[in-house]
Amino acid sequence: MANHTEAVARRTAGGRALAGRAAIVTGSTSGIGLGIAQALAAEGASVMLNGFGEPAAIQKLVHDVGRRHQVKVVFSGADIGKLDEVQEMVRYAEKALGSVDILVNNAGIQHVDPVERFPAERWDAVLAINLSSNFHAIRAALPQMKQRGWGRIINIASAHGLVASSGKAAYVAAKHGVIGLTKVVALETAETGITCNAICPGWVLTPLVERQIEANAKRDRISLNEAKQHLLAEKQPSKEFATPEQIGALTVFLCSEAAAQIRGAALPVDGGWTAQ
Repeated sequence: MANHTEAVARRTAGGRALAGRAAIVTGSTSGIGLGIAQALAAEGASVMLNGFGEPAAIQKLVHDVGRRHQVKVVFSGADIGKLDEVQEMVRYAEKALGSVDILVNNAGIQHVDPVERFPAERWDAVLAINLSSNFHAIRAALPQMKQRGWGRIINIASAHGLVASSGKAAYVAAKHGVIGLTKVVALETAETGITCNAICPGWVLTPLVERQIEANAKRDRISLNEAKQHLLAEKQPSKEFATPEQIGALTVFLCSEAAAQIRGAALPVDGGWTAQ
């Protein structure tokens, strides 16, 4: 009831819905993660960005996001494939931002090969970054969420957490695992003010995907628009990309009081991909 009253008071006062909250978003220096971080910051949450990049570019990004939304923004360069660095990232966020109210596990990597040719070291890396890092971050953040009686854990899974594609054994296994982990955490926190859910994007128009489209267009000697349509036609019935802004908006909704009883859900944003 206190959380509901607080949320109503913020709206009544004309405040932003997540003012006073603090978030970690992994893999947030570009693409989906940055879209999520921008959306949370726009609603007043202070944010820890995480990822890789040139120091000057990251410094500018931290400054720009903070200035644009008038919130505190910090950065952790933690390699989330490593347990000790994930734990230190959460500790640093608690110290720098005062708490970790919202944890968005977004970072991921991909490798494509048939199972018999799939390098064992790539399997290990994909599982470490796409699945184990989620567990380690949740494990580190949960105690202080429980202490304060409120939290939102949002795992960015994938349409590949619900269905499979050839050549993506590690990614598909990891994303299916993320959805399973999401359900367990949701059950273990069911009687608390903490929720845990997964978002399952299909094709999202990110800089990485744009580069893939450009490479396909050059390889096949077709226009960029044709390359886009070829990419979408294979999986996504809407023939339209989702956007980082749409994923960010859903993340904000899952942090709201309206979503307090959405627990353990795997929510597709995939243009109908998994409806087939």
